[in-house]
Amino acid sequence: MNNWNWRKIGGLSTVVFLILAIFGTLFHWSINRIYVVEGKSLMLRYKGPLPFQFWSSKDTAKPGNFAEEGEIGILRNLRGHGRHFYCPFWWERTIVSDLIIKPGQVAIVTSKLGEDLDQGQFLVDGRMGETKHKGTLRIVYPPGRYRIHPYAYTAKVVGTVITESGKQQKHSGWVEIPTGYVGVVTNMTNNPLTGALTGIQNKVLPPGIYPVNVEEQQIDIFEIGYRETTIMCDKKMKNGVPEVDEQGEPLIADNRTGIEFPSNDGFAIHMDFTAIWGVMPDQAAEAVRIFGNVAEVENKVVIPQTESIGRIHGSRYSAVELLVGEDRQKFQIETAEAFDAIMKEKKLTMLYGLVRHVYIPSEVRVPIQTKYIADELKITAEQKRLTAIEESNFVEAEKKVLLEGIRVERDTDRLVEVLKAEGNKTAEETKAETIQLVAKVDREVAELEAQATVLKGQALATAVKLEEEAKSQKFELAVKAFGSPEAYNRFIFAKHLPDNIELKLLYAGEGTFWTDLKGFNNTAMGKLLKDSTDKSRK
Repeated sequence: MNNWNWRKIGGLSTVVFLILAIFGTLFHWSINRIYVVEGKSLMLRYKGPLPFQFWSSKDTAKPGNFAEEGEIGILRNLRGHGRHFYCPFWWERTIVSDLIIKPGQVAIVTSKLGEDLDQGQFLVDGRMGETKHKGTLRIVYPPGRYRIHPYAYTAKVVGTVITESGKQQKHSGWVEIPTGYVGVVTNMTNNPLTGALTGIQNKVLPPGIYPVNVEEQQIDIFEIGYRETTIMCDKKMKNGVPEVDEQGEPLIADNRTGIEFPSNDGFAIHMDFTAIWGVMPDQAAEAVRIFGNVAEVENKVVIPQTESIGRIHGSRYSAVELLVGEDRQKFQIETAEAFDAIMKEKKLTMLYGLVRHVYIPSEVRVPIQTKYIADELKITAEQKRLTAIEESNFVEAEKKVLLEGIRVERDTDRLVEVLKAEGNKTAEETKAETIQLVAKVDREVAELEAQATVLKGQALATAVKLEEEAKSQKFELAVKAFGSPEAYNRFIFAKHLPDNIELKLLYAGEGTFWTDLKGFNNTAMGKLLKDSTDKSRK
């Protein structure tokens, strides 16, 4: 084959390669490409190799399980949003939506894959992607967005689920416990993770929001704190106003309301009673376990026990004892203590038990009230008399106080004058003593000044004396230094000669002195003698 043929074959090969590359790229970016938007996921199922995928079951995943590497079946992991490339000839591609749970909702998730649970168990422990058994997951999912594999799990979104159980309301799902309430938990099954057993739990939930599994727990929202229960007799009404008898006592109706009992002397007595009671957080679980709810506690315990205690203890007293005196107070204390004991026995709390009013028949009440009114009138008259005496005593005391005030004021003025005179006397004495002290000081100052003058004169005289002595000592020392007084005089004479003196020698031989005096006046000695003569003339 020549070179031209080889070049032709090479060119065709290049063209074929380019065509295949372009076709492969277009196939990959069009057929294989799949785009997953945000909020969705991609589930993949491997179909197997093309020649065998339609009739061969070799390397197929077990039913109820994910496909492992190389097995035909659905893969465990979902692909998130974005661009993915999987050939549809080998892969089945399914886009699934994320699980969205809104506020006020929870999701109950069920696992479809894994082993069967043990007998008696129906809740699966673990989170999505971690479970190993089939069944409802114990954990519930609060509001949010979750990626859920539809082959492995199903989800049921619920809000607040309320189940009626007799007179109780059981809550699950999205449970909100408001302030003033607690949540009493009832487990539908044992929890091996926490050790909690089936039934009502002693530990209650405080106020808050809780996601609760419908299959696992139910919550009783139980009101806690104190509440008031009053048992009262109905009154006879006229034009909307209670009727009263001549003594102002309200008339009770004939419908036998309130607490009714016979006194030990045979009279029909009616009574109003108020109980302040409540259920505390640590008592809520027992109250739910025994009674169900707060209303049942009131209907089954508080009201019946109040009526029973009032009848039992009230029948021990006579009508008169229930009306007045210490026995009435004793009856109040007995009923309160008995009611408190019953509440503690039922694991409830009582704050107060109050006997509000006791209705005594008029045939008993009127004579007693009349007697007491007379006694009160007598006591009032006596008090008026005592008040008048005290008023007179007060007036007398007031006058005494006024008189004492005048006396105190007079004594005060006198005492002020005495103190003022003593103050003036003390001031004058102090002034005289001050003058004496000043004169004494002035005298001492004058004496000191005189002494100072004397000392000053003595010092000056001594200074002059010392100065003269110093001068004489100076001349004496000078004379001694020159050897004789004549030598010292010559030194003084020479010291005072003028600097420009002219000395001339004169010959004074015999017969020449007077002849040479003609030039004597021009000499220094001549000038000196002349000056001395002029001074002596003046």
